[in-house]
Amino acid sequence: LDRKYVVQAASGGTYSARNPAAVRAAAGNGQGSTVPVPAGAATFGAAVAVAAPVEVPPPASRSLWDMGLQLFQKYLEINAELLRKVVDGMVELIRRERDGDAVNRSLLKSLGRMFIETGIYFSVLEPRILESAAQYYKAEGERLIAEYSVPEYLAHAEERSVEETTRVVLYLDAASRRALVTAAEQNLIASHVEALLEKGFDALCDGEKLEDLARMYTLFERVNVLTPTPAHNLMRQTFVAYVKRVGTELVMDPEKDAEMVKSLLDLKAKFDRILNQAFADDVEFTNGLKGTFEVFINLRQNKPAELIAKFVDNILRTGNKSFSEDELDDILDKVMMLFRFFQGKDIFEAFYKKDLAKRLLFDKSASLDLEKSMISKIKAECGAGFTNKLEGMFKDVDLSHDIMISFQQNASYMAQLKDRELNVYVLTHSFWPQSTQSKIILPKELSECQEVFKTFYLEKHQGRQLSWQYTEGQCIVHGKFAKGKKVLTLSLFQTIILLLFNESDKLGFNEIKEATGIEDTDLSRTLPSLACGKYRVLTKDPKGPKVEPSDSFVFNNAFEAKPISIKINSIQFKETADESAQTTNKVFQQREWHIDAAIVRIMKTRKQMTHPQLIAELYSQLKFPHKPADLKKRIGSLIEREFLERDPDNPQLYSYLA
Repeated sequence: LDRKYVVQAASGGTYSARNPAAVRAAAGNGQGSTVPVPAGAATFGAAVAVAAPVEVPPPASRSLWDMGLQLFQKYLEINAELLRKVVDGMVELIRRERDGDAVNRSLLKSLGRMFIETGIYFSVLEPRILESAAQYYKAEGERLIAEYSVPEYLAHAEERSVEETTRVVLYLDAASRRALVTAAEQNLIASHVEALLEKGFDALCDGEKLEDLARMYTLFERVNVLTPTPAHNLMRQTFVAYVKRVGTELVMDPEKDAEMVKSLLDLKAKFDRILNQAFADDVEFTNGLKGTFEVFINLRQNKPAELIAKFVDNILRTGNKSFSEDELDDILDKVMMLFRFFQGKDIFEAFYKKDLAKRLLFDKSASLDLEKSMISKIKAECGAGFTNKLEGMFKDVDLSHDIMISFQQNASYMAQLKDRELNVYVLTHSFWPQSTQSKIILPKELSECQEVFKTFYLEKHQGRQLSWQYTEGQCIVHGKFAKGKKVLTLSLFQTIILLLFNESDKLGFNEIKEATGIEDTDLSRTLPSLACGKYRVLTKDPKGPKVEPSDSFVFNNAFEAKPISIKINSIQFKETADESAQTTNKVFQQREWHIDAAIVRIMKTRKQMTHPQLIAELYSQLKFPHKPADLKKRIGSLIEREFLERDPDNPQLYSYLA
C-alpha cells in the first residue's frame, strides 16, 4: 500500500489522497497554500490547506508469547486426548503426594501455571482436582473413622486441611483454596460429625482433653454450613446431654451425698474450663450448661440445698488451715454459683439458719468477716427480705453481749450467783430456729441462776416475756474423780444428768427421765455420749452401744484421761437424721402457708377464677418447687375452711368468700 496522507480543508473537512503527486508541499511561512485538486475530487470551500503528513499506525500488535499461548490453547482444544492425559497425569501426581510419595512439585507448578496462563484452569483442571479430592477424602474418611481414635482422626483432618492450603500456595490458583479445603472438610468432618460425637465426645470430656475438644470445636465450626443440622448445634446437644448424664448420676446417688457439693463444684469448674479453653466461651454452649445444671440439680428436690448449707457451715465453722481467708471467700463465691441453680432456696435458708445459730451461740465461727461476706452474697442474690432474719441474728448476739456486760457490772445480782458464772443470749423469737421440747426440770444450781437473770432482765425491760431454749445450752462443770479433777464442757442435758449423780451413784433410764423431764429421743442420744463414747464418765449396765429403757447407769469414779479440760458436748454440733427431717418438714409446712396466702391474695383481688387460671397465676408467683397436686390440695383446704367456694354449676370455677 502507498503511504496515506490526510489533508485538512479550509472549511474543516478532510479527505485523503493515495497519490503523493497530487499534493504539493506548502512553502513560505508555514501557512496553508492553495493547491490544485485532482479532477473528480471532492472540494470543501474555495481553497484547501495542506497540513504536514501523519502516518496512521497499523492495527495493535501482540507479543510472540501471547500468540504462542493462543496457538497452544487451540492446539490443546484440538487435541482433546492430549489435554486429558495432561490433566489425568497432574491429578495422579497430586494423589500420590496425598499418599505421602515424593513428587516433582516444580513440574506441578509449571503445569498449574500453564493451565492458568492458557485460561482453561477453572474450566478444565479445577473441576477434576476437586472431584478427585472429594473421592479421595471420602474413601479416606470412611476408612479412618473406624481405625483411628477420635483425637487421632481430628488431628489428621486438621493436618489434611493445612496440606490442601499449602498445595494451593505451591502450584494451584489461590482461588481454588476454599473449594479444595471444603472438599476435604466435607468428606473428613461434615460427613462424620455424628459418628465423631458418638464415638469420642464423652471420653474427651471425661479426660478433659481441652486441646482435642478445641480442635473438634474449630473443625465443626468450619463445616457448620455443610451439614443438614449445623455441626455446632449437634455438638452443643451432645455436650448438654453429657452434662445432664454426669450431673444426674452424681445428684441422684445417696451414697455420694457426703462429697456431693465438692463434686458439684469440681464438675462446674471442669465445665467452665472446657467452655473457656475449648469452646471459646460460646454463648449457646454456656447457656446450655446453665440450663442443664438447673435441671439435674433439682431432680432430687431439697437434698442438694440441704447439703450445700452444710458445706457452707463446714467452711464457716472450722475454716481450712491450708487456705487463706481470701481463698475461702473464693470457694464461697463458687458455692453461690450452685446456689443460683437450685429452686429450694427456702430449704437452704432453714438449714443455713440452724447452723448459723450454732456457730454464733457456741462461738464456733472461724471468721466473722467470712460470715458477713456470706450474708452479703446471699443478700445480693436473693434480696434483703431473704437475709433480714439472718442479719437480725447477728444483731441479737451483739445486743446480748451488751446485756451481759451490764449484768456483770451489777454487784448485787452477781453476788446472788455466788461462785457460778452465767452467760445468756437474749434472742428475738422470730429470727432464730425454734426447737420443740418439753419442760425440763432444772437442778437447783441452775434454776437459781436462771431466776437471777430473769429478775435483772425484766426489771430493765418490763412487759417482755422470756422463753428459755435449753437444747443449745452449754455448761462447764468441774468433776471430781478418784484420779484427779477434770473440767468438763457439757451440753445442758448432759449437765442435768450428771448432777443427779451428786445424790446417787446408780440410776436407771426411767429414773433419769423422771428426774430431768428430758424426752426419750433426747435422752437416748445424750446418755450414750456419757457412757459409751470416748470419755465415759458413766458406766452402763449392761454394756453396749445402744441405750435401752431397762439399762442402768453408774458414776464412773475411776474415770481418767490425759487432758484436764475435756469436751463431751460434740453431740450438739451433729445433726441427726430425725432433726434433719424435722427441719425439712417445717419448711414444707411453711410452703403450705405460703400457698394458702397466695391463693387468698389472688382470689381476693380477682373475686372469681377458673381452676386453670388460678393454677397458672400460682405458678407465676410461687418461687419454690411445687406440684399441681399440692396446689389442688391447698385449694380444697381453703374451700373446707370457707375462704373459697365452688360454683354450683361449674366445679372448675372458684369464688372468693369475704
